[in-house]
Amino acid sequence: MKTDNKEPKFRNLLEVQRCFPTEQSCIDYMIYRRWNGKPVCVHCGSSRKIYRINGGKLLKCADCRKQFSVKVETIFEDSVLPLQKWFFAIYIFSAHKKGISSCQLGKDISVRQATAWHMLHRIRESMRPKENKSQLKNIVEVDETYVGGKGHGKRGRGAENKTPVFGMAERQGEVRTMPVERVNSKILKGLIRKNVALDSTIMTDEWTAYNGLNKEFSSHGVVNHGRKEYVRGDIHVNNMENFWSMLKRGIFGIYHHVSPEHLSRYCDEFQFRYNSRKDEDKERFTAMLERCEGRLMYKTLVGK
Repeated sequence: MKTDNKEPKFRNLLEVQRCFPTEQSCIDYMIYRRWNGKPVCVHCGSSRKIYRINGGKLLKCADCRKQFSVKVETIFEDSVLPLQKWFFAIYIFSAHKKGISSCQLGKDISVRQATAWHMLHRIRESMRPKENKSQLKNIVEVDETYVGGKGHGKRGRGAENKTPVFGMAERQGEVRTMPVERVNSKILKGLIRKNVALDSTIMTDEWTAYNGLNKEFSSHGVVNHGRKEYVRGDIHVNNMENFWSMLKRGIFGIYHHVSPEHLSRYCDEFQFRYNSRKDEDKERFTAMLERCEGRLMYKTLVGK
């Protein structure tokens, strides 16, 4: 993380407001965070000479002569809201350990609930894992759960009206989760091969889809949940179970209902929260700003 005299210090929302009192202060900080203080043209990639125009709100490239703002090609693009409100929203969202509803965020920053909902999904876009991730290693726990509306009848595997979510957690490391179409051997083993190093030890429950992992990886430890066995020595999937508990508390307690088409973004949100659990709120805030490149248009979000 960058640290110098341009780096503001804050520990709560009041101090965030003090550090970013104007729109220009937010623009200057975005230039510092996104380009380390030296803007790069989003049109031609040049950084030779970038002018500030329109009172510092816009940038203009000396080479291609085109104008752009710090919002271009980020989650803020085409938003009429000031960056100051976006900064407040990101800090509030990242500081709440279980998330925050669009209704509450709308009240906190004085925008409509629908606007807050779109903002939250754009912010989740900055939490989305980047490509070319390194593989998980050492001891890796894998497990699956089911997320959906409250219903009657069978629970767990085979439950109706629920979406399966698969997860992998490296002990003392990060977690990775994603919704899956089915929890069969082909899908789950394919994801494990893609994300876990072959010299790792895999920990699972007794689900038959995991059979045979000992032939591909260093070893395979199994606990039988069906027989009320949850720990045997160092064989368990408690880290994944703890993550599922956090995910479901957030969904049921804050968001109440999550549709299958948006579930992946909520998984990204809680995955980011878990993987940054040792960071201070400010570190989480600045990490999200550094990952803010990429657009999420409303018509894409609602499938129009």
